[in-house]
Amino acid sequence: MKEQILAVQHMQDYIEDNCTQEITLTDLAKVSLFSPWYSYRLFKQYTGLTPAEYIRKVRLSKSARRLKEEECKIIDVAYDMGFGSVDGYQRAFYREFGCNPAEYANHPVPIQLFVTYGVKFKELRKEVIDMTNVQNVFIQLIHKPERKVIIKRGVKATEYFGYCEEVGCDVWGLLTSMDSISGEPVCLWLPEAYRSADTSVYVQGVEEPVTYDGPVPEGFDVITLPAADYLMFQGEPFREEDYGEAIVAVENAINKYDPSLLGFQWDGDNPQIQLEPRGERGYIEMKAVKAK
Repeated sequence: MKEQILAVQHMQDYIEDNCTQEITLTDLAKVSLFSPWYSYRLFKQYTGLTPAEYIRKVRLSKSARRLKEEECKIIDVAYDMGFGSVDGYQRAFYREFGCNPAEYANHPVPIQLFVTYGVKFKELRKEVIDMTNVQNVFIQLIHKPERKVIIKRGVKATEYFGYCEEVGCDVWGLLTSMDSISGEPVCLWLPEAYRSADTSVYVQGVEEPVTYDGPVPEGFDVITLPAADYLMFQGEPFREEDYGEAIVAVENAINKYDPSLLGFQWDGDNPQIQLEPRGERGYIEMKAVKAK
């Protein structure tokens, strides 16, 4: 991998680990091993943002999560996240999310949180995957209740990268700001019955109770899924740079598995589900099953 990409990744990692502290261009240059001027240029080239813009977005999104999930004072959040004044924090929050912090704390609505995608993963996508060391995959039967799913459709996407190219990766930040019965957003491969004309098989969304009548972001649709059983395939924990191998290991396990061993058959009337690849828990996909 190019040393310039790794340099930017090191700067992203440093910001993530130190975002509540003062971060200077000199600090970023030290971890990138390039000059401050060249570090700045590389960062802007590969992330599309200046370091200051990137840091501000990280801090504002983390502050929004605190306001939603904790009982905390605006003044404490502002200073804890490195803002010089409450007024400055409130103005920045409003410019970023279209509401002020107090409003959001009292009545959280879906907002576009900033997702810090590592630049190295775009490069890793191009590399050949070596499956010499095959991973173990754990299988568990789970039940999902009847539920609504708020989804953002693509056009022709059949997988994550194609979806990002059509819809934009930022949709994940919006979904992350919403509550979910599963605790996190989901990616779905939709059966034909749940697809509109000229829309993608692959979508991203958030699962809500079937009684949900809250806000739906503009441009999103709501579908209702029936209660269903799923086989959950979970790979071993992995290093973040090995996410490609982790995904392939799980997908190979699904393709080879015979659900009749447990008295089931595959249920093509319900969507297949993908969760966000996280190294600390292993890659997870879920495929619906029904009794034979």
